Amino acid sequence: MAKYTGPKARLCRKFGENIFGNAKYDKILSRRKFPPGQHGRTLRRKPTDYNLHLREKQKLRNTYCLLEKQFSNYFKKAAKASGVTGDNLLQLLERRLDNVVYRMGFAVTRMQARQFVNHGHFLVNGRKVDIPSYLLKEGDIIEVRTKSRSMKALVEAMDKTEVTSPYSWLSIDKENFRGQFNSIPAVSEIPVTCDLRLVVEFYSK
Repeated sequence: MAKYTGPKARLCRKFGENIFGNAKYDKILSRRKFPPGQHGRTLRRKPTDYNLHLREKQKLRNTYCLLEKQFSNYFKKAAKASGVTGDNLLQLLERRLDNVVYRMGFAVTRMQARQFVNHGHFLVNGRKVDIPSYLLKEGDIIEVRTKSRSMKALVEAMDKTEVTSPYSWLSIDKENFRGQFNSIPAVSEIPVTCDLRLVVEFYSK
């Protein structure tokens, strides 16, 4: 699968916030509080309406580490579902297995979570799932495979993250390397700083 391999700090500086979660990007942003590029320090151009819409779409897409085609497919699926399209989109993204592995604290970033899933280190309801885009359902049990529980990168990631879940829709038992996706979260609970209205308007034009 294709993926973004460019400098991630550059994306954080572009959006002015740490969209990836790794603490090292907070340090970079504190030192360089301006957009990347030759004119980043002095650029004062007023953004166009299109640019505002594009920026929000790109921020949400990059937050979940997706390429355009995959993100666009999620939007089409959200638009077809009943309810508010923007809310549907964000809830679909939160249900991805790589995102939930990250939210549960089994990985420091979504990129790392995707790698762990791709390499087959996780089970869902007792069965190995190595598809990062796998959509979880209410009640699904996610756990680390027995063979992978001594893996250095995973253990270090767990040591760096919180012992209990800060999210009401997830529960974690780190001692037993497992957690549960309790429910689909309300959009108001999801910690993503993005104007979903602008994202929807971008694809509706």
